[in-house]
This record gives sequence, structure tokens and C-alpha cells, in this order.
Amino acid sequence: MSLSLHAGTWDDLAFRSATSPWDGMVINGGSHDPVTAANAMTARWAANCSGESVVLAGVGAWILLAYLASAAEGRGRTELQEAVGMNAEVASRGAQDVLTVLNGSPAINSALGLWTSRKLPLQPAWTAALPGGARGELTGNPTEDQLRLDAWASGQTGGLIPTMPVSLTEETLLVLAGALTVRTTWLRPFIDDVELPRTGPWAGREIHALRRVTRILDRATVIDGPSGRLTMLRVMGTGGIDVRLVLGEESRKAGEVLRAGIEALSGRHPAVKADALPIGESAPGMTVRSVRSYDPGDFLSVTVPRFTVASSHDLLGLPAVFGLDAVTDRTRGHFPGISTEPLAVSQARQDAVATFNASGFEAAAVTAVGAIAAGIAPPPPHRVKNVDVEFSRPFGFLAVDRRSGLVLTAGWVAEPEDLAYLEDVL
Repeated sequence: MSLSLHAGTWDDLAFRSATSPWDGMVINGGSHDPVTAANAMTARWAANCSGESVVLAGVGAWILLAYLASAAEGRGRTELQEAVGMNAEVASRGAQDVLTVLNGSPAINSALGLWTSRKLPLQPAWTAALPGGARGELTGNPTEDQLRLDAWASGQTGGLIPTMPVSLTEETLLVLAGALTVRTTWLRPFIDDVELPRTGPWAGREIHALRRVTRILDRATVIDGPSGRLTMLRVMGTGGIDVRLVLGEESRKAGEVLRAGIEALSGRHPAVKADALPIGESAPGMTVRSVRSYDPGDFLSVTVPRFTVASSHDLLGLPAVFGLDAVTDRTRGHFPGISTEPLAVSQARQDAVATFNASGFEAAAVTAVGAIAAGIAPPPPHRVKNVDVEFSRPFGFLAVDRRSGLVLTAGWVAEPEDLAYLEDVL
């Protein structure tokens, strides 16, 4: 995500300071816990998803908005601290705490960059609160500056995001940008396969499916949310990362399912793990049944489509989520805590991409001949529980830091990858 600021004019140079302490300070239902506050913003953003494939990183937006809130005044300060869910006076400290969480995992790479015009004096207190990272100068040549900032975005994300989301102009005085990359390998890989859904919006298509069987039934959970029942699957990865796949009832909207899924991570809704579900129970995409098996243990079988989702977001289009309404007014300045020069927000955008695949599974060939005795074989000797979970219609996903519960990215899969992709791999 990045923010671009340009000049405005001061109507009032007074810098309104909040007086409430960190402990117990909540804004508009927020929390003094920055992880909870960041997740709340992600949930509000996700609630606006329309049902098309999308990926978003609410925590990336939250960090930058927290730093802006700490430097804002007037109505802009009020709106930003309500969006961040923390008192503006302590918001920058909350941003530092969230960055500490991100930097604590080997699976996460985060960076923050600040580029300013040589004509813009900066307040030392504000820049001192920013983490060490890229500091650069905007030369006033938009073409040259854009190339340098694009290179930073690409370098920080390993080429996943090749350009900076904002476009620089001669008016641009400051760019504050954050980069976030999450890479994890499943602790137990999936197997590439093909799925042919018989019902739903993907019926009749040959889907590139990923399959896995495990004896750990509690990886699947049924949640009773405000938008109906949800099925959540936990896929554990290296570096302390979990990816949660969330399937709601067919009648529910994407935003309802994603918001309820994020809220469920903090225990806000009743939940039952699959190992406690009785035979005959069902939930979205899930069936619990008794089957015969040669092995005595219960098992969970999972089918999920491989997917890649990319999105570009204009954060100014959701002022109620991000608190970026008043601060876009160019007739006055809004950030005396950043500079004595008047500044207003001109752009706020985020580009994001997410891919879910077999992760580490490599193709191989095995040739075998099997033989059994001729005649009618006896049935398998054990009766076991089989929890079967299939994501055969649109569903949500959440990438979560396992230790803190911080939601790193969230998204919705409306379109899976078709068989053509699998043929390219094999």
C-alpha cells in the first residue's frame, strides 16, 4: 500500500493532541491491542467484498494510517483514529508493535519507505517514530522518481508487485509506502488432481484441484456466525503461518463470510471442531459419515482448488473504512505532525496478489502392478468417521500469523484455476 501527499493551505495550525493514555483507550469499538485493531479494519474492509475474486492486506493499510493519524489534526485526525481503532496519540506506537509482530516471522517480509521532496521540511518527532528503512528524495521529475519507487516495490516483494500503486506527479511532495510479503510451505503438502463439480457455479468445469487426507480432524471447524454456518479449514505452514479457508452457506455474500471468518479467529462466534461432530452432521461443503476402512483411525479428506488472485484497490473509495475523507481536502493542510508545510492526501492505493498451490509437491512417476486374490473380498474390518470437506464453490481465505492471530491477507476466490493450468504443470 502507498500514500501520496501534496500541498494544501493551513486554515488552522493548531495541532490537537489526544490526552487519553494507551491502556484501555478504545475508539469507535476499537481496542488498545493493535493486533485486534488491525484485524478489525481488515474485517470491515473484507465486509465490502462484492463476490468477485479479490485479495487485500488490511494490516498493510492499518500501519500507514496509524502513522498518519499520529500526525493529523482536526476532523482528519478524528476520522483516522476512528478508522485505526486507537487513540491517535498512541497510534504510531501501535504501528511499531504490529511491525514487530511482522518482523518476528521468517515467513514474512515487511518494509516501510518514505520519499519526500527536498522542499518539504519534516518534523523530527514524526520521522523518529518511523522504523528504519528506505528514505529517499523526490527530485520533482515524475518519470525518474516513479522508476526508483517501482524498483523498491518490486525488490521488496520479490517481483510479485512490480510497480508502486500510486502514480507520481510534479505536485507529489511525500510518498509513504509499506510492503508485505508472506511465503510459507505447507507442513504437509497437497497432491495435484482434477475435480469436476456437479453442482454450483463451477459445475461442468475441469478444476485444478488439490487433495489431502489427514488423521487430524480438528483442522476443520464449523462456526455459527451471524451470517449462518461457516466451515473453516486450517492449513498450517512453515514460519508460523496458517491459511484459513472459509466456506459459507450459498445464500451468503462474500463480505459476510469473510467478516465472520475473521471474527471467528478471536473466538467471537461459537465453534465446534470436526473431531467432536457426530456422524450425520453437515455444514457448508462438509459431510460427516461412517465408512469402512482397513485402518482404524478417523480421517479428514480435503479438496480445494488451486488459485491465484490479484487485485488493485483505491482506498479513497471507502472513506468509512480508512478514514481518508477529510484529509483529501486540498483547501487546507491536515498533518502538522509531519511538516510545517500544509499537506493533504492525493492518492491511497494497494496492489495485492495471492497464490495457493501444492507448495513443495514435485511431480514424479511411479509404475506399479498390483494383484489381489480373485473372488469377492470381505469388507474392510473397521468402521471409522470420515469428515469430507470440499471447496467446490466460491470461498474465502485468510493468511494468519499463528502466534499473534494477526490477519496478514484476506480474499475471496470466485474463479479457481482450470485444468489447462494443471496440464502446463504436468
